[in-house]
Amino acid sequence: MRYNVLACDYDETLARAGQVDEKTIEALERLSRAGVKLLLVTGRELDDLLSVFPHPALFDLVVAENGGLLYDPHQRTCDLLATPAPPELADRLRDEGVSPLGLGQVLIATREPHDVQVLAAIRELGLELQVIYNKGAVMVLPPGVNKATGLAAALDRLSLSAHSVVAVGDGENDHAFLRAAECGAAVANALPALKDACDVRLDGENGHGVAELAGKLLAGDLDTLELPRHHVLLGHGDGDEEEVRLPTYGIGLLVAGPSGSGKSTVTTALLERLSGDDYQCVIVDPEGDYAEFPGLTILGDPDRVPAVDEVVNVLEQPSQSVVINLIGLQLRDRPAYFAELLPRLTSLRAKLGHPHWLVIDEAHHLMPAEIRDIPIHQVGDLGAVLMITVHPDAMSSAALRLVTSTIAVGKEPENTLSAFATALDLPAPSLPPSRGEEDKGDLALWPAGAEHARRLRLVPARAERTRHRRKYAAGTMAKDKSFYFTGPQEQLRLRARNLHTFVELAEGVDDDTWLHHLHRGDYSAWIRDQLGDAELADEVAAVEGEQENDLSPQDSRQRVAGLIGERYTLPAEPTDFDPDHKDR
Repeated sequence: MRYNVLACDYDETLARAGQVDEKTIEALERLSRAGVKLLLVTGRELDDLLSVFPHPALFDLVVAENGGLLYDPHQRTCDLLATPAPPELADRLRDEGVSPLGLGQVLIATREPHDVQVLAAIRELGLELQVIYNKGAVMVLPPGVNKATGLAAALDRLSLSAHSVVAVGDGENDHAFLRAAECGAAVANALPALKDACDVRLDGENGHGVAELAGKLLAGDLDTLELPRHHVLLGHGDGDEEEVRLPTYGIGLLVAGPSGSGKSTVTTALLERLSGDDYQCVIVDPEGDYAEFPGLTILGDPDRVPAVDEVVNVLEQPSQSVVINLIGLQLRDRPAYFAELLPRLTSLRAKLGHPHWLVIDEAHHLMPAEIRDIPIHQVGDLGAVLMITVHPDAMSSAALRLVTSTIAVGKEPENTLSAFATALDLPAPSLPPSRGEEDKGDLALWPAGAEHARRLRLVPARAERTRHRRKYAAGTMAKDKSFYFTGPQEQLRLRARNLHTFVELAEGVDDDTWLHHLHRGDYSAWIRDQLGDAELADEVAAVEGEQENDLSPQDSRQRVAGLIGERYTLPAEPTDFDPDHKDR
């Protein structure tokens, strides 16, 4: 189920003329038995609500006074969500004969045309207050307080996310409330402006419309509803005017391409936008590439693999997006860890409605081709899935069947798309030829089942993260970026495809070979030009310049290795097998 929270307005939505009929109550009870949390969000004062509605305990929490008050009907506790207006305002309105005049614990309420007196009193008393209208009702509240802020407080109390909420209302004061929810619905008797702004228009009025909505929730009819206002930006198609966006639920996205082709750039851009929109993301990070991504909770390090229980405990709070750093876990043990993690994530989502996105870096490590089954049958069980790989054909076919769209990056995206199609025994899509460099774009997008892929130009992330630190340390750099120990006679060709193998080879080569490259400044030049780390390059260059002071070959080896170890985390296990390359 995509949604596990229903938030209802009371007057003229749940209730008609203040009363809720039995069929509507029964529909809400069915939702509650199915595990859906129920929230009542109303502009009424709490005492007034309780005097007309005998079933408050049907709801998990009640937001009253248009966001000013949070009531727990089970504990019968009440919390103010804002500072009440000073009593001088109520006294002034009472003295002026304003009637009706409702005084809540935070809210002051009357009706039009007394808004003229209310606004004049606020101005003359020099108060910072707002006036909210709803079908003739006039409500006075502190600035920034509304049904949306009240909903946020209720969700925070229950450790739930607004992306799991369907909200339903009818009036002016429901606009912010419906916008704050993932899906906003309007009953048939709602104001035209609210109907125009909502995601779902119901056929039934009042409680009949709420019962209709409850039925849609239980049947899963809302799960596949497209919500373009929540789609995440990927890039531009034909010209900068055409935005290409992706759904944020039910999508299985595969980002594939050769090493260094831009997979991390695509992933970073999507992650930045998703986290910026408060979607809870879980990033499974086998190589430590996301350890410096801002705003994420990092679990695990080279010396400690995070327990699955630890991961789940942190994820119970929807505001916490998590990186599961598996840098300390041996390659052969990663599929088993992932197989234990997946059902725990689906169980958590079934209970709380989050996490929303599972991001799987180096997916061929975690779901290799040898694995025939994975403990997930549809993408929606995890919300949405993003898988990143160099080799789609090295992934489990069960994982590939979850893919609904493929993003191919690199100079020859048609080759990547063809490899993915071959892995699933599908015909490869056609990709229109570019009309030149300006038309070529950064990537190709292929929706599952489509005959054609399309070229796009990525909209990059606003903030570039520190990329590939782990890749340089223990992953695989391309051949033309690797370091080669050749020796003074160029009789060797020992390839260091990352810093880890560089340190290993440096320890084993003869002194003449080591000193040959040291005297020429080859080590600092490689680090500067290929790794792009000018600071480390300067430090290594200083060691290269110390040879005139009779620094021994062994001492210089240790100095260079030490400088690398201070800046880059090297793995505990040797890299004698590289899943990304068959060459040595």
